[in-house]
Amino acid sequence: MEETAPKPSADLVIQAQGVLAGDRAALARAITLVESAAPQHHEAAQSLLTLLLPHAGNAIRIGVTGPPGAGKSAFIETFGCYLTDRGHKVAVLAIDPSSALTRGSILGDKTRMERLSRDKNAFIRPSPTGGVLGGVAGKTREAILVCEAAGYDVILVETVGTGQSEVTLRSMVDFLLLLLITGAGDELQGIKKGVIEIADAVVINKADGDNIAAAKDARAQFERALRYVAPATVGWGTRALTASGLTGAGIAEIWTTVGEFIESTKQSGRFEQRRAQQRREWLHSALEGKLRAYLYKHEAVQAALPEIEAAVTAGELPAAQAAETLLRLILPR
Repeated sequence: MEETAPKPSADLVIQAQGVLAGDRAALARAITLVESAAPQHHEAAQSLLTLLLPHAGNAIRIGVTGPPGAGKSAFIETFGCYLTDRGHKVAVLAIDPSSALTRGSILGDKTRMERLSRDKNAFIRPSPTGGVLGGVAGKTREAILVCEAAGYDVILVETVGTGQSEVTLRSMVDFLLLLLITGAGDELQGIKKGVIEIADAVVINKADGDNIAAAKDARAQFERALRYVAPATVGWGTRALTASGLTGAGIAEIWTTVGEFIESTKQSGRFEQRRAQQRREWLHSALEGKLRAYLYKHEAVQAALPEIEAAVTAGELPAAQAAETLLRLILPR
């Protein structure tokens, strides 16, 4: 059954026009709106996304992940400046860890990326994770869409990198870079195989100064190891590279690699297949979120939850049975 969407207000149309014109202030306000958890903003956010959707989807989406200390922010700043110097418009969605109590975030990436933040062809948006698994903000997909509509042709998504599952990030980018460094023990043992299996390139960062030789050795280790790892993208052999966020060494090779990947996957049809799969996963993610919100807002659930939660906490009631009891309160009989 087809449902007619409400007509967007004049203010929303003006806001959408500002985003499409590349107005950075309008872009920032739009992302704030779509990230808002306030119920009164929901309808406006959906209307805005509907207006912007036809103008999105033309950017290259690159995920950057890695353990703390891998130099992700410095790498992204150097990589971003390299791209803007060559005429690209770069949006950086830097996902910060949230406080478990306040749901706030450090939001320090604009401070760490001073040079890039001053670039008129770059836009940096720090966002709290809100506790979402995978180190990716709950509304990252929406933020990507808005940035693309604003004319940014390269989107970089930086994750928390604290060992959480990166499958969520893989489900929203075209190319995934895994940043590692030397000097932290055996590189092959120090990173989970599962993370390597979803990366399209492994980059040994901080390959500068006295660390160049060690970085080259680590790259050689990974080149050998990657022969025995199933690639994240069918038809593409995962690359091992070196780079320096400090000197810029290796940055050009990484961008060339991304270009080769995009060309290869577009020719094979896997690029659009992945984008289509991502749109399906976005639907299911949104559905799960809305069902969860509906469940917890339901009056009957709110009334019964404290007692049931206490029984589970005390070990008197199995969690699965408790969940089923709560679901029966909202499901049709």
